[in-house]
Amino acid sequence: MNQQATSLIMMVLLFGGMYFLMIRPQKKKEKEVKAMRDSLSVGDEVITIGGIHGKIVKVNDEIVVLEMSFAKQRINFSKWAIATVVKKGKDLKVEENKEIQEDIEERNDNGEDK
Repeated sequence: MNQQATSLIMMVLLFGGMYFLMIRPQKKKEKEVKAMRDSLSVGDEVITIGGIHGKIVKVNDEIVVLEMSFAKQRINFSKWAIATVVKKGKDLKVEENKEIQEDIEERNDNGEDK
C-alpha cells in the first residue's frame, strides 16, 4: 500500500508540474493576445501573422482593414491574423500633428501661403 500511495502522489505532482509549466503560461499568453486584438483601433500600425505591415483604417467585430504603405492598398484581414501592434494610433496622431505643426511653422518662416 505504501508503494501505491507514493506512485499516486508522484503522478499528482507530475500533472501539477505540467500544469504550472506548460498549460498555465499558455492560457496567460492567449489572454494577452485576445486583449490586444480586442483593443485594436483605427490608426494602429500592426504586423499580421504572415508578416504584412499595415495601418488599421477600419475595425469591425471580426474584420480589420489594413492600408499598406506601398500604393495605399487596402486589404481585409480577420482579427485573429493580427500578430503584434507596432504603434498605437494615439502615438501616430501625436507624431502626425507634430509633423503638420512643423510644416506650418516652416511655411510661415518662409513666407509661403498654404
